[in-house]
Amino acid sequence: MPRQITSFSNETVKRLRALRDKKARKSEGLFLAEGLRILAEARDSGRLPEIIAYAPTGGAHPLAAEIIAAAEARGADVIETTPDILSKMSGKDNPQAILGAYRQPDTSLAAIDRSASPLWIVAQALRDPGNIGTILRTGDATAAGGLILIDDSADPFSVEAVRASMGAIFTQKVATARWEEFLPWLRAGPGQLVGTSLNTDSDYLDASYEQPCFLLIGNESQGLPASYEAECDLLVKMPMLGKADSLNAAVAAAVMAFHVRASWRNS
Repeated sequence: MPRQITSFSNETVKRLRALRDKKARKSEGLFLAEGLRILAEARDSGRLPEIIAYAPTGGAHPLAAEIIAAAEARGADVIETTPDILSKMSGKDNPQAILGAYRQPDTSLAAIDRSASPLWIVAQALRDPGNIGTILRTGDATAAGGLILIDDSADPFSVEAVRASMGAIFTQKVATARWEEFLPWLRAGPGQLVGTSLNTDSDYLDASYEQPCFLLIGNESQGLPASYEAECDLLVKMPMLGKADSLNAAVAAAVMAFHVRASWRNS
């Protein structure tokens, strides 16, 4: 049976609220996911929360009841509480009626099986968690294997990134590494490294993409460092026909991922 929590000072409330902070997420090894749709994506991907909290309206939905029952059967801490306390946990004024705390997966390069997909997205020093979540969603839509975050990036397990991923945080592998780790790992097996850059004359529509393809997207404001571009097997450019000189990083990732997939379909 679920525990009833009605106090803001409850230790579990404090614990879940703390997961909005990266230091607490790292210490606990947990992250928050909100909303029935995202929790359903997690369940369908074989993931259940270690802690699940819901308001009475959230628990009343048949799908929510299934997830709650499955989590409880696995030994999860199941909590029924108020919308105000859910708001405290999530940090949102209008919180979803259900949220869960999930175990963070292994994010080492060793956990990546490059043969699992012909397409992988690699992003360097992304600062916006919304971009990370959106790229994960693109990865899911294009059946990419996952997202490899290079250097100092925003946390893919932040509430903002998880929310923007719309559940793709559970369907995509996520790895984090320094460039100095990533490059030897990449070169130890098959893989074409394709960078997006303004410093090339190669149009992305005319290029030939090999499998597995690792799409490398640069930082939102600075793009890829020159030394990283030099290591790419291929640099491509998306021509800008207006006054803007570049696309948002997440948009660029989506354009490239869908085009690479289309180029294989038509070859």
